[in-house]
Amino acid sequence: MLQKVSGFIQSHNLCEPDSKILAAVSGGIDSAVLCEVLHQLKYTFAIAHCNFGLRAEDAEADQLFAKKLAKKYEVPFYTENFDTRAFATQEKLSTQMAARTLRYTWFEQVRQQEGYDYIATAHHSNDLTETILLHLTKGTGIAGLHGIPAKNGHIIRPMLPVTKDDIFDFVTEKRLIWREDSSNETTKYQRNKIRHEVIPVLKEINPNLEETMQHTAERVSQAEAIVHAYIDNLRQQSMKEAEDAVYLSLVPLQNATGLPVVLHELLRPFNFSYTVVLELVEALDGLSGKQFDSPSHTLVKDRDQLVITPRNLNRFGSVTIQEGQTEVNEEHVQLTLRYVPASEYKLNTKPHVAALDAGLLKFPLRLRPWQEGDWFVPLGMNGKKKISDFLIDKKVPANLKAKTLVLISDQSIAWIAGQRLDNRFKVTEKTEQVLEISLRR
Repeated sequence: MLQKVSGFIQSHNLCEPDSKILAAVSGGIDSAVLCEVLHQLKYTFAIAHCNFGLRAEDAEADQLFAKKLAKKYEVPFYTENFDTRAFATQEKLSTQMAARTLRYTWFEQVRQQEGYDYIATAHHSNDLTETILLHLTKGTGIAGLHGIPAKNGHIIRPMLPVTKDDIFDFVTEKRLIWREDSSNETTKYQRNKIRHEVIPVLKEINPNLEETMQHTAERVSQAEAIVHAYIDNLRQQSMKEAEDAVYLSLVPLQNATGLPVVLHELLRPFNFSYTVVLELVEALDGLSGKQFDSPSHTLVKDRDQLVITPRNLNRFGSVTIQEGQTEVNEEHVQLTLRYVPASEYKLNTKPHVAALDAGLLKFPLRLRPWQEGDWFVPLGMNGKKKISDFLIDKKVPANLKAKTLVLISDQSIAWIAGQRLDNRFKVTEKTEQVLEISLRR
């Protein structure tokens, strides 16, 4: 099995021999084998384990087992506990989809923070077969017919060529131990029903079902590459990434063949379903402002473009800024502050930079989301204006309105971050010291 996995890694260019790999480990037989395979192939790896809080004592035992695996292989161990049911309720997701969203979001955070090159999961050939059948049952596009990709960004699946029988043979040979998840046997989950009730019937027709499915998936992947070349060309013409959002111009798509399929492919990185895309296509000729949601993003039709922003899975709170502080690093925003004598200051006109009269500010300052009823005095004016009205006048799309932040001095708004300064705090001839604040999301 080691040769099969090693050859698959090389032929599919999954990673380099010196790559640092974060192994996703549940504690089950598949992930236990993944750890042993990475160890035997001499990869540098660490173990990451999620406790979703769904199986009481069993979940705690799985977490402990994963920790012991890390100790056995003398590798770093990362773990996180989630309130999955609460997250599923909040985001209106199934428990399984909620767990998947939490899992991959956290894995990517660990990968970036700790400097790993790839996240390896223990998916194998049987998983690929189950996935294709599940997609076919529910309805799918071309991407669903290749099942589980061997490599998707920073996620790699080195065990895709091996079957469950290969895995059982390997654990017997190596005398490995693992944690058995009793939920794998119940047919109340759709995947388990396919595994235990559908696949045995299909294998009566084709005993080599897994191998056949893998070959089919490879052929579909090659056909998909042709489609992607067409989509990528449209993406270059229509899509623009900015700091606050992704903007998709509808003009280059007017004459696109198969618009629903094209839009679905363009929006796939943002997790919009085909059903939502069909609703979106119907709304393209309607008024601006209609909003659509995916598990991870919000999309708003704004005249001849679509505006896409990440959803706030963790709501942004307020940030406190103390006098003399030069940097603020939070999960959602980074601020750089510098104090400059007014006589030496050169004005920066970029929208994410504010120049304020430091002598007029009362510390600590606060950065928070705007609220209904907030008002300020726009730069260059003397009268008050509600922020809600200001955002409407600026024609800010609804999903960007929700991300608008304000800088508070005492009880007054000094700056609508990235939008407009308050006239009361502007730099004048009387200013002695300038506080320049740069905001990055």
